[in-house]
Amino acid sequence: MPDAEIIMIEGKKIRFSNPEKLLWPKAGIRKIDYLARMLELAPYILPHSKDRLLTSIRYPHGAGDESFFQKNAPEYAPEWVKTHTWNDTDYILLDSLPTLAWLVNLAALEFHTSFNTWQRENHPTSLVFDLDPSEGQRFEEAAEVALLVKETLDSLSVKGYVKTSGATGLQIYIPTGGRYDYNEARRINEFFGRYFSQKYPGKITIERMVEKRGARLYFDYLQMWQGKTIAMVYTPRATDHASISMPIGWDELEKGIRPEDFTLNNALERIKKKGDLFAPLLENPVQESLDSILKYAGLS
Repeated sequence: MPDAEIIMIEGKKIRFSNPEKLLWPKAGIRKIDYLARMLELAPYILPHSKDRLLTSIRYPHGAGDESFFQKNAPEYAPEWVKTHTWNDTDYILLDSLPTLAWLVNLAALEFHTSFNTWQRENHPTSLVFDLDPSEGQRFEEAAEVALLVKETLDSLSVKGYVKTSGATGLQIYIPTGGRYDYNEARRINEFFGRYFSQKYPGKITIERMVEKRGARLYFDYLQMWQGKTIAMVYTPRATDHASISMPIGWDELEKGIRPEDFTLNNALERIKKKGDLFAPLLENPVQESLDSILKYAGLS
């Protein structure tokens, strides 16, 4: 295969360069392999990325090398790449196969999306508990905390959906259908963060300063905010294993799954077997009410 060629996807021309370049050297994944995997996963990726402001992380020389964040669409973006301007930033909207393939060619190895759609810029579609292990912590400790969180949610009759971050952490989503604005959503998240850190002071902290966290898991209630992003469901991560941010069942978490169990090379097989476990988050009627938490905490 030549160093660059024009490929056609849904009638759009994309210059695809350096197809043999290793983007995940330790996993042996070349750029052409990455394109093939992402086109296979596109039916599951695009419904979750559609209408959300995209921040990609590009690794021109592959995972393990230098990287940079890209928020603004570059001047050389094709005219068919859709964007939305917010706060003077021209964000890409990852809503089509050609746009996905174009980003793959740019060696965008990670896709991070906004908590809201561009149509409702002040209302996140879900509350998200971001469970971030501190340095030296094992994934098993994050799993233990996630299961403790689930116990509390179950007691409130609130359904949470969990996914691996693809790196070391876990994220729990509570679909709210945009019923809360960012101020309300943050108050709810802070309430839960303080509750869990007080109930399990040896396991969970909301301390922002890394050096003060010790060996406790960080419950990051501040991340969910307007203009901030999170590793989207099914995004690859620039890890040695080419791991994927994967929705999982709570039973799987109890049985001891690990982030590296889900990779670019096996993600499609898993999704075909399990289905899209985050599909319920795409349904507008699905709304969990946390009004009682707002009222109880004196926040409403």
